Amino acid sequence: MNDLERIRGEVLAEAAAAADLDALEQVRVAALGKKGRITALMKTLGGMGPDERREAGAALNLLKDAVAAALEARKADLDRAALNQRLERERIDVTLPARPEAEGRIHPISQTLDEIVAIFGAMGFAVAEGPDIEDDFHNFTALNFPPGHPARLMHDTFFFPEREGGDRYLLRTHTSPVQVRTMLGTKPPIRIIAPGRTYRCDSDMTHTPMFHQVEGLVIDEATHMGHLKGCLVEFVRTYFEIDDVPARFRPSFFPFTEPSAEMDIGCSRKGGELRIGAGSDWLEILGCGMVHPNVLKACGIDPDKYQGFAFGMGIERIAMLKYGIPDLRTFFDSDLRWLRHYGFSALDVPTLPGGLAR
Repeated sequence: MNDLERIRGEVLAEAAAAADLDALEQVRVAALGKKGRITALMKTLGGMGPDERREAGAALNLLKDAVAAALEARKADLDRAALNQRLERERIDVTLPARPEAEGRIHPISQTLDEIVAIFGAMGFAVAEGPDIEDDFHNFTALNFPPGHPARLMHDTFFFPEREGGDRYLLRTHTSPVQVRTMLGTKPPIRIIAPGRTYRCDSDMTHTPMFHQVEGLVIDEATHMGHLKGCLVEFVRTYFEIDDVPARFRPSFFPFTEPSAEMDIGCSRKGGELRIGAGSDWLEILGCGMVHPNVLKACGIDPDKYQGFAFGMGIERIAMLKYGIPDLRTFFDSDLRWLRHYGFSALDVPTLPGGLAR
């Protein structure tokens, strides 16, 4: 016990001289570990008398505390030095010019959306937006979906837990609720497109749980099916940048339109390659129709005075057709190689006079 001051001085000197955290840990183990010098002295207290043990124990505790404090202080100094070295090593001069290999790319979905907005904007459409989380009224009831419709079932729709009263919020299955909100809050005439994210329980090469849609709505006193056809034919010709794209409208059924139709465009599949334009095959591209009178009533619009048309298409689908992207899932893989291949320059802003994609 007479050597406590010497031990204290030696351990503190070793701690101060430790060059890194590994060396400091070795000093700690040698002093305070299971077989350390101070630990060994603590084990001798059991063979001492009460008075001697009390005096020696107090001295050893002071030594142990002093060594522990010195080790902790040295560790803090080493941690601080290591952090400063790392910050210095990883420092970036933000005033330097960007490296060419770090050039960003515009995602094909963003590019396609800009192209769609440019085309319909030239036709006089405004862009409308709404929440991704909807209620049953805006997503189903106002759109003339009857109770028990398959789209209301859990296997197709992402529902949130029931609230008090039994109703539930859900992730919108289409952007049609934006049309409902627009009709509820705006007096006709109305001419809008509603792009945005939508959600359905599905996943394969042509479906993902989250995808993008754009829907259009025109409401006034004189609009008819001919206007709908002309609008959509002009859109596909401008979007695909082909002067004469054959188009046909097949009768279909949607709860929110009557009459309803699906639009096909001409294509060719010779040699296993899909080409949009004149050909012997047809390709479905979107659904459309005249807005159902029940939808107008639900939104507070007089169906005896006003009528209109609506249409909807998948943004990923038409991007795949135009840019030759084979798998829908790759849009969301966050693969930089894919984005460098299919992405667009930040300065490639779609305009009708300058071309949509260069």
